[in-house]
Amino acid sequence: MSVSYDPAIVDEFLSHYWAFHPVDATFMGSKDYDDVLPLVGPQTLSRELEGIAALQAKLEKTEAPQGLGDRLDRRMMLAELAVQQAAATSRPRLHNPAWYSGEAAFSIISLLLPQSAPIRHQGLIARLNAIQQFLTDAAERLDGVAVPKGWCLRAQRESVAMAGFLRSDIKLHEEFADEWAEPARRAADAFDKFASMLDFLTDKNPACGEAHLSLIMSQTHGLTMSPREAIDLAQAAYDRMGDELVEMAKAIDPSKSWQDIIAGLADIHPADAEAVHDSYMLWDVTAIAAGHELVTPAQEYDLDYRWTAPCFRKISQPLYFLFYRSPPALNAGAGSVYWVTPPGEDEEAFLRGNNTATVKTIHSVHHGGVGHHTQNARARVAASRLARIAGTDCALGLAFLGAGTLIEGWACYVEDLLMEAPGFYTPAEILLLKQYERRNAASVLVDIKLHIGDWSLDEAMAFYREAGFAPSRVEGEVVRNSMLPGSRLMYWIGVEGIKALRQRWKGDTLSFHDALLSYGHVPLAWIGQEMERAGQLT
Repeated sequence: MSVSYDPAIVDEFLSHYWAFHPVDATFMGSKDYDDVLPLVGPQTLSRELEGIAALQAKLEKTEAPQGLGDRLDRRMMLAELAVQQAAATSRPRLHNPAWYSGEAAFSIISLLLPQSAPIRHQGLIARLNAIQQFLTDAAERLDGVAVPKGWCLRAQRESVAMAGFLRSDIKLHEEFADEWAEPARRAADAFDKFASMLDFLTDKNPACGEAHLSLIMSQTHGLTMSPREAIDLAQAAYDRMGDELVEMAKAIDPSKSWQDIIAGLADIHPADAEAVHDSYMLWDVTAIAAGHELVTPAQEYDLDYRWTAPCFRKISQPLYFLFYRSPPALNAGAGSVYWVTPPGEDEEAFLRGNNTATVKTIHSVHHGGVGHHTQNARARVAASRLARIAGTDCALGLAFLGAGTLIEGWACYVEDLLMEAPGFYTPAEILLLKQYERRNAASVLVDIKLHIGDWSLDEAMAFYREAGFAPSRVEGEVVRNSMLPGSRLMYWIGVEGIKALRQRWKGDTLSFHDALLSYGHVPLAWIGQEMERAGQLT
């Protein structure tokens, strides 16, 4: 017998989730878990599974609510619980050393970021003091477990970097207090010890298998296609776009290949480091002005471009330290900080890396004013409570992966959307966008073929190099793919889904984009169903 849905179950769901993911709670803006680290004892997974089963039983007895927010909340909880249950059973995070290193590192960093100001000193010290036991327990959980070598190497890099940070650069933080010093030193020693024990773990194939990937695609992303069908779609798009790149390059300069034209964009850059910093804001403002008839920007919520704080500069590369991180929706404040990496010893390389095309497309559009920034601001007032926080950037990725087709789909889609603003992009920059699109299709192929066993890690890396990924990114990208199945297919599939919905939208362009973002961070497929339910699609 079904019962009425009670919205209070969202609080039960979050209490359960945060008990096992307290660092996620900090990133989301809850302050109730700032002094603890994740549970990793021998009974952790069995306790988690018991909680999941109890929540599933409650939810499955309820009727689908009539209200939009409640309906999406219920659906999100059921989907997340199903995938969390499968992961805890067959692919537990407690068997991934990079999960431990990431959670331990970001348990501290999350409390030091501007979005957590003012610093909660007691919580920070409590977490520093807890790291030694956390990593000791991690070593026990990993003893005798086979682990993909790439995961171990990532965990070692993160641990060594964090140990160095805790011994030195944390003292550069503007609110550093002497009482942090000794707990930080002990935590640094624990990171070093954890890194050394990872040398002795046995290697393992990281593939999750077709069944698990199918579950992620159907439950998490709401997709009706199978992994094999997604491969066919992405392969056809990848091949087609290779031909398009050749033809587009001929139209720009018949004497140059598309690779040469794109490489030449690195020569077009600001004159010096300060001009680079200024260009981030310049192109953000320009994109907002150029696209004002296409999407309503979130200008009521500030975006502050700053040089990366000195304390974070060394750790920003080896860790999952994002230059733009989603604001903590439960305690969002007045705006977000966008870190601009300062130049190193090679200023010419810095200028070329921050060329105009890259700043425009990646920083000022994809992540900036009309991209993730507007999307995150809109999500904070979504009808669904979980849609306000699902897209939170946490220690390893999004809190709830199901938000990804909308989140990354939008940010990639909006890059192309600005082509509809006359004069915003040059022909060479439009060529670059085509390469981005082709690389996203390539990521679908790697994401799926790696996890269903069609490709080895080496084959995946070779394909990424062929697809035009920077050589320095390839290994890290594949390791990330291997740890997070279903996390890279959402970019291209998300863009294609938004394009398909826009073709069916009954209103104008501006109203479509504003409506799309109003749903918050939920699977794009569900948004399409809700638009259809509301009679907004042909």
